Amino acid sequence: MADLKISTRNSRFQLLEALTRNRTHRTREHRFIVQGVRPISQAIEHGWPVLTAIYDAQRSLTPWARDVVTEAHETIAMSPALLAELAEKEEGATEVIAVVEMPPDDLSRIAVPQDFLGMVFDRPTQPGNIGSILRSMDALGGHGLIVSGHAADPYDPKSVRASTGSLFATPVVRAASPGIVVDWVRDVHAQGTPLTLVATDEHGDVDVWDHDFTKPSLVLIGNETTGLARGWRDAADVMVRVPMSGSASSLNASNAATLMLYEAARQRAGSR
Repeated sequence: MADLKISTRNSRFQLLEALTRNRTHRTREHRFIVQGVRPISQAIEHGWPVLTAIYDAQRSLTPWARDVVTEAHETIAMSPALLAELAEKEEGATEVIAVVEMPPDDLSRIAVPQDFLGMVFDRPTQPGNIGSILRSMDALGGHGLIVSGHAADPYDPKSVRASTGSLFATPVVRAASPGIVVDWVRDVHAQGTPLTLVATDEHGDVDVWDHDFTKPSLVLIGNETTGLARGWRDAADVMVRVPMSGSASSLNASNAATLMLYEAARQRAGSR
């Protein structure tokens, strides 16, 4: 039996709804909404605490959904109409929505092995781009993503959906300024890992395929409109560019990030 039943837009429903729309509320409560079989399964597989499982009060649950409900600290049986509203779905039934605990923004969550490949996304405006980059990092051997400055929220539902579960496999940490990350890089150097900061810019000095990505690398991707902030440009060890032959002067941020990750993976595979 559920710990709680919700059939009206009561105060508890409104608090859950705020997790989908209000970043301040998510951050204050240290929790966020996750939907979909793969994302929820990935959260559980990687040990992220499921605080609440919300399910359709009028529907028989599948074995997978029962496992999710069993995993949760709290369960809520919700009317189908309200569950669809919470899921922001006009069509198609949602079986379970999970409320997952948000980890701290601590750079120590990102492990730095000798083959480290990480990425900074400077002041992104589109949460979907954050999720897409996390998906590419997960697929191409990335070890962690740092979201820098005044930026979109990695735990926004659009980012969570775009990551298709990779948010739970690849650490993402928010950092208020470049200085915080530069200090972390100094600590990494002091521990014996010669980490190179590789900035991306259409006016870079080196073509992407001519840079050596087999070394431990932290790739810097700029804001979708204005590119990298001056602090990141000053901190970079090298500026690389993607040669363009068409009328476009640059790539979408998530596409550029994926290209960098793929080139690094290609070079590393060839060096083994």
